Amino acid sequence: MINIGIPSKGRLRKDVLKVFSKNKLKLLSERGERDLFGYIKGLKNINVTYLHAREIVERLGDGSLDIGFSGYDLLKESEINIQKKILVKKKYNFGNATLVIAIPNDWIDVQTLADLEEIAFEFKDKKKSRLRVATKYPNLTREFLFHRGVTQFKLVKSLGATEIYPFTGSSEIITDITSTGETLRANNLRILKDGEILKSQACLMISKKSLKIQGIKKVINLISK
Repeated sequence: MINIGIPSKGRLRKDVLKVFSKNKLKLLSERGERDLFGYIKGLKNINVTYLHAREIVERLGDGSLDIGFSGYDLLKESEINIQKKILVKKKYNFGNATLVIAIPNDWIDVQTLADLEEIAFEFKDKKKSRLRVATKYPNLTREFLFHRGVTQFKLVKSLGATEIYPFTGSSEIITDITSTGETLRANNLRILKDGEILKSQACLMISKKSLKIQGIKKVINLISK
């Protein structure tokens, strides 16, 4: 059996389902739209599972999924040993978004990462605390900030709407994924001029372990046409 993972909700799910329709592959489920398991009509050797996009990356890494659709951002956020086990077969022109550093509008003296570094040291010296950065992307955020010389910060794990964290006393700034920036602007946040961490899009990914499975290349070609 070949196991395929599809995002279980949101715009990403809808766009991935269009990929199957475009390639004349009919996805079916025994218990209707809410069923988390499915199959492709006429292809008995394929199981389809609907999962959170983050979990798809994890399961491609451990080999329990053979093929999966997820965001490039989620792949790059995963641990290096997981990334090494996954091959990006195709990038799509949907699910486009950018991971950015955003700060409150009233931080008028902060425009760049150099300014942010200065503020971070002020926090350490004057407030005896580190600048807090709320994020759902701790690995990418940490790597980006350290690489650009911002070292005096503390990551705060975001469990919900990251953009509200600076206004609830939970963090000073955030990193978040955005497609248009409208949600950030609506919440009195703006992106640093050099605060682009990563550009992302939807990808078709393959578990490298699964490349040896008989018939896998034929299935990949059917999906990725």
